[in-house]
Amino acid sequence: MTTLKNDRFLRALLREPVDTTPVWMMRQAGRYLPEYRETRAQAGDFLSLCKNTEFACEVTLQPLRRYELDAAILFSDILTIPDALGLGLYFEAGEGPKFHKTVRTEQDVANLPKLNAKSDLAYVMNAVSAIRSALGGQVPLIGFSGSPWTLATYMVEGGSSKEFRFTKNMMYAQPEVLHALLDHLADSVIDYLNAQIDAGAQAIQIFDSWGGALAHREYVEFSLNYMTKIIAGLQREKDGRRIPIIVFTKGGGQWLEAMLTTGADAFGLDWTTPLYTARDVVAGRAALQGNLDPATLYGSTASIEKAVKAMLDDAYRNGEKTGYIANLGHGITQWVDPAQPKIFVDTVHEYSAKYLG
Repeated sequence: MTTLKNDRFLRALLREPVDTTPVWMMRQAGRYLPEYRETRAQAGDFLSLCKNTEFACEVTLQPLRRYELDAAILFSDILTIPDALGLGLYFEAGEGPKFHKTVRTEQDVANLPKLNAKSDLAYVMNAVSAIRSALGGQVPLIGFSGSPWTLATYMVEGGSSKEFRFTKNMMYAQPEVLHALLDHLADSVIDYLNAQIDAGAQAIQIFDSWGGALAHREYVEFSLNYMTKIIAGLQREKDGRRIPIIVFTKGGGQWLEAMLTTGADAFGLDWTTPLYTARDVVAGRAALQGNLDPATLYGSTASIEKAVKAMLDDAYRNGEKTGYIANLGHGITQWVDPAQPKIFVDTVHEYSAKYLG
């Protein structure tokens, strides 16, 4: 077993002492990096990039060569599960992901196969194993999945959506059908994430990207309850270490109290919730991750430093010295100058010494 050289990310997730604030970025391997664009061009298209072990490993490691990040995250996509369930994922330029088939009826749900992640998504497990080996203990590797609610929206709508017309129609007119779909997806996600852990993932993040589109009671019923089921079904220890679980609901900062019931170790925040407010709500019962507006990275060195310092001041205002991971409030955008994230990462490490020294 390779010794982990930098485990401050895992320690912060478990609210253990850290020497400096750990930091990573959602979508840290992506289109803002010229080396990523070159590798994607070699692969031919996005799905081929995900399914090629060598390429997926390469793009996962690329941001770690530029920045002093404290974690790597598997390069993949949240829609691998619906694709493996036979919906036929494809991407159209400028339009995002789409599916050849949708799931809109009780029969459609009944026709979904049972997922065997280790065989149906073997390319993901191959990537996890290869990345873990290539890291050589440099930093921990994060595995991930979309939440059942988020996956369901894509499967019912047939792609991205702003109104969630068909999904919300199902939710209010045929809730039993949506619950059956969500239950099937929760079982699929449990199998998928446990397979990632077996392959070498050292922490897990559940991306509930569209949870914030729900009303407050519906959020608990149709999103949170299924994430709770997933967390209860996950392997929580491997090689003598706990596997921390992070839940990230975009637009969900107002539900932190309810989220604490899931059993997750940490919660990601977007930029709309002040960190000091979130710290007061969780009151040491979980770690927090976030929450710089990704657009901050369009700014000057001075403006990025100012924003990062303000974020850290908020995170440590109540006197806690751990239980916080710096991140963006959502994924880094493709238009960011690759020089700017270094300012973010370095400022986090340097300024947080004020609070952790």
